[in-house]
Amino acid sequence: MTDTALQTGFTQETFDAFLTTRDEPGWLTDLRVNAWKKFLELPMPSRADEEWMRTDIRLFRLDKFALPTESSSSESVTAEGLLRRGVELGGHSVAVDTQHTAGSLKESLREKGVIFGNLSELVREHGDLLKPHLLCRAVDPHQDKFAALHAACWSGGTLLYVPRGVEVEEPLHQLSLMTNGGVDFGHTLVVLEEGANATMLAESLSLQEDGVGLHCGAIELLVAPRANLRYVNLQNWGTGVWHFAHQKALVDQDANLQWTIGVLGSRLAKVNQHVGLVGPGANAQVNGVMFSEGRQHLSYHTMQHHEAPNCTSDLLYKGALQDTSRIVWRGMIKVDPGAQKTDGYQRNDSLILNREARADSIPGLEIEADDVRCTHGATTGRVNDDQVFYCRTRGMTRKEAVRMIVAGFFQQVSDRIPMESVRVALGEAIAQRIREYE
Repeated sequence: MTDTALQTGFTQETFDAFLTTRDEPGWLTDLRVNAWKKFLELPMPSRADEEWMRTDIRLFRLDKFALPTESSSSESVTAEGLLRRGVELGGHSVAVDTQHTAGSLKESLREKGVIFGNLSELVREHGDLLKPHLLCRAVDPHQDKFAALHAACWSGGTLLYVPRGVEVEEPLHQLSLMTNGGVDFGHTLVVLEEGANATMLAESLSLQEDGVGLHCGAIELLVAPRANLRYVNLQNWGTGVWHFAHQKALVDQDANLQWTIGVLGSRLAKVNQHVGLVGPGANAQVNGVMFSEGRQHLSYHTMQHHEAPNCTSDLLYKGALQDTSRIVWRGMIKVDPGAQKTDGYQRNDSLILNREARADSIPGLEIEADDVRCTHGATTGRVNDDQVFYCRTRGMTRKEAVRMIVAGFFQQVSDRIPMESVRVALGEAIAQRIREYE
């Protein structure tokens, strides 16, 4: 490992050393330098900021972590993740602490012009192709201090590029692994050109269940006219990981996006997940499954931004909480003045498994057009003791009864997921976490 890799903290010295390890196009270096300047200017978010008022990061210490570096000493691992079980893949990509360790892509897809693999390497080969897309259309690299830090220091990551009219029939799988004390600054960029079709399964996983670390990432999904993307994102970091991310999709004319997230891990997660409907007739379905335990704090801010007319968005988030954990969901449907004939819907349901857990649901509408249909709703409730009693009279233990009730609670989301492997993986992962409680 290089001396640079051993330097903790994010200082001008370590950033300059980081840049010397990169062999990238000049436009990308300029983007990094500008983002770094913004990172130094911006304050750390605090509870005085409206978006962060329910999320306390005073115990977070950025100087305890190191900038990601490319090194040949990546830890050898055999983990495969949950989402690829029983699935025939068109390709896969694996990274440990943002460092690419394995990958493949079927030759038949390569011949059609599909590009899939390590973004750090591919941006060197395809810089002209990626320049119009990377960190300039979807995610704002200057949105806040974490966005700027990521834009300046991202490393590794995954690229999926599907040319015009190409259909990728078999899913592609991305696995990001983190060692105990590791750092992940991976960036995911998915570009589907006009009429393309693809499914991508992305998951993040700590090698130790109680592993600590830092993830500061971003996801950009760019879906061109009449393209179709199914994107599944499973977050399963260790219970000591600080997880910060900006995620945004742009869905163009008559295109379709189904975005499913599973949120299981991390010590604290603060994620912005936005969908922009930028072309007439665009359609987006967003599904969220969240399960918190211990002292976890999961905060997700979603936005369905209708920028064009005749678009549809449908968001359904469901979260179950146990122990002293907390889930914060803040959703917004924003409709621009020209986005007439909008059909927007958002719903968040929370199931509290014991008294000390807490759920905050804040749905919102911001409508500037006069011919729209937008609705939202949120519910919070506890496990019904009558249901538990009924199950126990049929021979179940209390834990088995609660598992069944939780499975039924998430069934509405499961029914919206077409891939059986994803439904099974999410269900099993949640069931394993449910503990006895009174």
